[in-house]
Amino acid sequence: MKTSSLLCLDSRGFHRTQYYDWGDTDNPRVLVCVHGLTRNGRDFDFLAASLESEFRVVCPDIAGRGQSDWLEAKTDYGYPQYMADMTALLARLTAGDAAKEIYWLGTSMGGILGMILASLPKSPLAKLVVNDAGMHVPKAALERIALYVGADERFASIAALEAHLRRTCASFGPLSDEGWRHLTVHGAVDHPDGTWGMRYDPAIANAFDGPLADIDLSPYWDAVTCPTLLLRGADSDLLLSETAVAMTQRGPRAALVEFAGVGHAPMLMTPEEVRIVREFLRGS
Repeated sequence: MKTSSLLCLDSRGFHRTQYYDWGDTDNPRVLVCVHGLTRNGRDFDFLAASLESEFRVVCPDIAGRGQSDWLEAKTDYGYPQYMADMTALLARLTAGDAAKEIYWLGTSMGGILGMILASLPKSPLAKLVVNDAGMHVPKAALERIALYVGADERFASIAALEAHLRRTCASFGPLSDEGWRHLTVHGAVDHPDGTWGMRYDPAIANAFDGPLADIDLSPYWDAVTCPTLLLRGADSDLLLSETAVAMTQRGPRAALVEFAGVGHAPMLMTPEEVRIVREFLRGS
């Protein structure tokens, strides 16, 4: 794995977006993996390590998360900024004369970004994997997320932070001890006073200010034409079962795979989850 970054433009100037680059940089098959709301690009280490012999795998930290810069104008946190940043990343990945085949795998927020990008005219996305995100986002799920995002809780040790993560993110499924430790270590920050917290700007919660309502993304979904795989935690409250089934019947008519004992969202750390992604990306 190599670490790189690029400059992206926001309303106050430039910020740096970091990404993790796996595999051969000359490989024309490029998989971009984009994380959920409070997570970071290191969530995909297990998946990327398993796929890097076949694909170049690029996993960014969205602005305000992980090792990427925090935005000076907190009102910039939102999909227009994230879309602009990911477009800059795609421009870098597709630069040059050699043809590239771009695949996108997005978890939750990253899945919505992929859905929107794939819906646009002349989109470079050749295949799309949407991990526990849908064309309909229910108000109840948004209200649940609003309860914890941006809380900026502090813990006496990284072990205490891990225990907290295991409780609040139990819907990720039955991860191994190694998996939980990995998600904790790469999502943590050691504050100057010796306490530990999550490595993201609490201001990303600004999107949840004010009254919340169901979100309808079906116009984007219906405009997607590339082959699409839809992954769902069987107990997810963000991608409801009826929404997932409807997404197999309209738009790109996605293939649907559900994971038992998992809610929002599958972490794609198990051999079976990796196999399903690999087989879809390999397919013609």
